[in-house]
Amino acid sequence: MKTRQLVAIGASMGGTVVLESLLARLPPDAPPIVIVQHTLPHFVAPLVRQLGAVGRMRVVEAADGASLSPGMACVAPGRSHLVVERQGEELRTVLALGPAVRFHRPSVDVLFHSLVGLPHVEIVAVLLTGMGRDGAEGLLALRRAGAQTIAQDRGSSAIFGMPKEAIERGAARHISSLDDLPHRILACFGPRRLSVPVVSRSA
Repeated sequence: MKTRQLVAIGASMGGTVVLESLLARLPPDAPPIVIVQHTLPHFVAPLVRQLGAVGRMRVVEAADGASLSPGMACVAPGRSHLVVERQGEELRTVLALGPAVRFHRPSVDVLFHSLVGLPHVEIVAVLLTGMGRDGAEGLLALRRAGAQTIAQDRGSSAIFGMPKEAIERGAARHISSLDDLPHRILACFGPRRLSVPVVSRSA
């Protein structure tokens, strides 16, 4: 399937709560989402199940060579970096066993850098709550390449380290609260996306 839009999300400490809130409020035909959440490998499968239970998108653990399509969210597995490559008309997830980056594998920076230069794809990259600097460099590279970039604000972040680093580097075009995050992501794709109602958390 031709994929022209993509959301990439990086998160660490406190990120699972944010991801639950976000996926609970996105429409079922939202652009495909790729997620790096710093967590222990044995927590990935329960996280996938939980995220799939709260929203209307299909949530899966990323697999090597899997095709991305609207309405699906892919979570990076433990111990493997997650990158995205274009193969013909499709975007596919690729798992890489490279060295840890800033002590992380998967690394948000590795994911974000893989998206720089993807042809004919609208990219929205989001850096959420977490400790450290992972993702800030990649978010800046994406902004310089013309992508829409978002950092979570201080007030709604459990740990403001990762988004703070990105904001200080000038990597974030937008700074968003948790409550506004679904609307902000869809707005980055233009008015057509905003015509799809966002599901409230109480629904």
